[in-house]
Amino acid sequence: MSNRNTNLSEEEMKTYRVQGFSCTSCASTFEKNVKELPGVQDAKVNFGASKVSVQGKTTIEELEKAGAFENLKVRDEKEQKIETEPFWRQKETIKVYLSALLLVVSWGLAAQLGEEVLLPKVGYAASILIGGYSLFIKGVKNLSKLQFDMNTLMTIAVLGAAIIGEWGEGATVVILFAISEALERYSMDKARQSIESLMDIAPKEALIRRGNEEMIVHVEDIQINDIMIVKPGQKLAMDGMVIKGTSTLNQAAITGESVPVTKTIEDEVFAGTLNEEGLIEVKVTKRVEDTTLSKIIHLVEEAQAERAPSQAFVDKFAKYYTPVIVILAFLIAVMPPLFGGDWSEWVYQGLAVLVVGCPCALVVSTPVSIVTAIGNAAKNGVLIKGGIYLEETGALKAIAFDKTGTLTKGVPAVTDIVNFSGNEDDLLLITAAIEKGSQHPLASAILRKAEESGLRYNEVSVEDFQSITGKGVKAKVNNQIYYVGSPKLFEELHENLETDRRKKINDMQTQGKTVMVLGTEKEILSFFAVADEMRESSKDAIGKLNNIGIATVMLTGDNYRTAEAIGKQAGVSTIKADLLPEDKLNLIKELRDNHNSVAMVGDGVNDAPALAASTVGVAMGGAGTDTALETADIALMSDDIRKLPYTIKLSRKTLAIIKQNITFSIAIKVLALLLVIPGWLTLWIAIFADMGATLLVTLNALRLLRVKDK
Repeated sequence: MSNRNTNLSEEEMKTYRVQGFSCTSCASTFEKNVKELPGVQDAKVNFGASKVSVQGKTTIEELEKAGAFENLKVRDEKEQKIETEPFWRQKETIKVYLSALLLVVSWGLAAQLGEEVLLPKVGYAASILIGGYSLFIKGVKNLSKLQFDMNTLMTIAVLGAAIIGEWGEGATVVILFAISEALERYSMDKARQSIESLMDIAPKEALIRRGNEEMIVHVEDIQINDIMIVKPGQKLAMDGMVIKGTSTLNQAAITGESVPVTKTIEDEVFAGTLNEEGLIEVKVTKRVEDTTLSKIIHLVEEAQAERAPSQAFVDKFAKYYTPVIVILAFLIAVMPPLFGGDWSEWVYQGLAVLVVGCPCALVVSTPVSIVTAIGNAAKNGVLIKGGIYLEETGALKAIAFDKTGTLTKGVPAVTDIVNFSGNEDDLLLITAAIEKGSQHPLASAILRKAEESGLRYNEVSVEDFQSITGKGVKAKVNNQIYYVGSPKLFEELHENLETDRRKKINDMQTQGKTVMVLGTEKEILSFFAVADEMRESSKDAIGKLNNIGIATVMLTGDNYRTAEAIGKQAGVSTIKADLLPEDKLNLIKELRDNHNSVAMVGDGVNDAPALAASTVGVAMGGAGTDTALETADIALMSDDIRKLPYTIKLSRKTLAIIKQNITFSIAIKVLALLLVIPGWLTLWIAIFADMGATLLVTLNALRLLRVKDK
């Protein structure tokens, strides 16, 4: 029964990829057309990722009919990209060639015979019809529904030019508009290439062994627990776990790190990574749609659909701006002639205002920047979950780091054991038996030390285990209650510590070690000093962040001396220690009050409240944990915080480019409109202002592809 329901829900909501979108208004029209198809309950177009999700029953043929106005090509989400004809060989472009040829011939005839002769006018009219046929059909349809988009405005302008006798300019406008649209489409496709290239990273089939038989199997048909055989020089098709062999894998596609990583038995490996040296056998652990690479692609595409705050402003502005321009153009065309002006001259000015008024450049300025930046980040191993987080990262003033597992490797080891009573092995055995039930990262160091010493702590009976939040644990072993925790816990239990013991603790803490104490309500039995190694990348990353004016703060539950030793080594500007989980949360809120925009960097699990309270939550090592991918606003796919300065650089550059694009788009329109006052605005200037602005904002946004991770 459950299978049937699953199939039904899959049938109801299906996603298709679309080729040919050039502007957001075309995407909106397509979405509207799809919603009107029989059998379709709802549809949602993702312009950034060039996808449409359809609820209900329909076919690819029906969807392509809905997109015929823009000659859109639709394919199933899982199908390979359709290789389209090159731009210069497309049917629409051939029409432009023919139209341009007729225009040039008509110009020549007009120069020889004069503009008033019928033959050049016939040539201009033919040029307009051939080059603008599809434009007119869309424009007239929109006009009948009182929808004023680029096609409507251009149709009115060209027909108006023909009516007042400006045939040559009308034909030129049609050709320049067609060229502009084609170049826009090319630019958007270029911006989307980052994601298209991610899709092509993993092979579509793999060599699989089932039982004693080896076969080439398509990824869709590979099952969990299949054995995948990967030879040197091949890419992995699926996520899995190495069960035989050792090799180095280049994981750049997933983590952005080009330095190969050694993988051996029981290590996790990802689809899309390159096996460089040895033959390995991998047990498949995920279906193709659940692989880390698939999740990255899905999350990035969803991110590209998320509207950034600047885009929401632009869309709202364009909504009111276009009708205002139509009214303004009408007034310019009609009012001066009513007071004695020349009808032909002012109608011409009004038509030029219509062309200038198209908000294409303004509307495309933000999405093309967001799509390009998020795609670039994904290729460099940084997953940004939406335009809003991209913009907020660009505005960050402070970044808070969790210490353990973020600035440090998170693999602590016991460095010193100081005994005050009893046998060292016996005390280590009791401590390990109690810490077995603890979730604290330092507990693992005690357990590893006990294993190295050959102590069987699993066989020790532990009763009445209880966690003391932020301080330690207590439990009963052999009818004696023991406490394991921080020195602070024993200061509370014993009221104060003896001078020599306090000095010993201070000495070890000054060396950057964390001290854990084993004792009873009456006496201290043993000290365990545990140290966590600093990541090589931390100092470099913190230095770069300090240099670009970001306040760096380290948050830790450790004591202040240990925190200071690590903090000074890393170079953070502020150290906050002895923190309980709620203290971290309160500190993030305090930082937000002081700095307005704050990021929190953690592992995505233990630091969930602080990550949620920050402006931007950044999770480490997203490649290995689904939690990090799902909960964070930004996931660093590798365990390398050196990706943070790159992310901030990219975000700041994106913000700058969006501001430049919006300013330029509005400025060029205002400048062109001001030319109406002396009567200098022509259809030529109008179309060049519109086309030029659109191309320049798109090319400016494509500069984001060049931001490198250095």
